Amino acid sequence: MGWIIGIVIAALVLIVIIWAIAAYNSFVRGRNKAEEAYSTMDVYLKKRFDLLPNLVETVKGYAAHEKETLDRVIRARQGVSAAATDAERLQKENQLTSTLRTLFAVAEAYPDLKANTNFMNLQGQLNQIEEDIANSRKYYNAVVRDFNTRLQSFPGNIIAGMFHFSTMPLYEVEDAAERQNVKVQF
Repeated sequence: MGWIIGIVIAALVLIVIIWAIAAYNSFVRGRNKAEEAYSTMDVYLKKRFDLLPNLVETVKGYAAHEKETLDRVIRARQGVSAAATDAERLQKENQLTSTLRTLFAVAEAYPDLKANTNFMNLQGQLNQIEEDIANSRKYYNAVVRDFNTRLQSFPGNIIAGMFHFSTMPLYEVEDAAERQNVKVQF
C-alpha cells in the first residue's frame, strides 16, 4: 500500500514539474513574441524617422516662415533618438505623430507645396508607413495583452513571480486630442 501512495505522490510531483516547465516556456515564448512585435514596430518607426528630414526639407523650401512648426518636428524627432527606455520611446513617438499632423496642416496653406511631386511622393510614403505602424502597434498590443494576461492569471502568476517575468507596456495614445477623428484633405 505504501508503494501505491509513493507512486501517486511521484506522479503528482511529475505533473507539477511538467506544468511548471510548460508555463515557464509559455512565458518565454510570449516575451519573445512581444519583443519581436516591438522590433517590427520599431522598423516602421525607423523608416518614418528616416523619411522626416526629407519631408521637412521639402516643406522648408515652400514655407520658410513656418520655422516654429519645422523646429517642433525636428525636436520631436530628436526626442525619439534620445529616449532611454521603450516606454519613453513610445511616448516620444506619440509626440512626433502629433507634430506631423501640424506639419501637414501647414502644408495645406501652400497650394504649390501640395502640388509638388517630391512632397506628394514623401507624403504618400509617410502615409503607407503610418498605416504599417498602426498595424504593427495593434499586433504588438495584442501580443502584450496576451502575455500580461497570462502573467497576471493564476496559477501562471506563481511561475512568473518565481522567474521574475514582468508586465510589458502597451502602446497607448497619451494625448486625448489624438483620439479624435482627423480630417485629412489634399
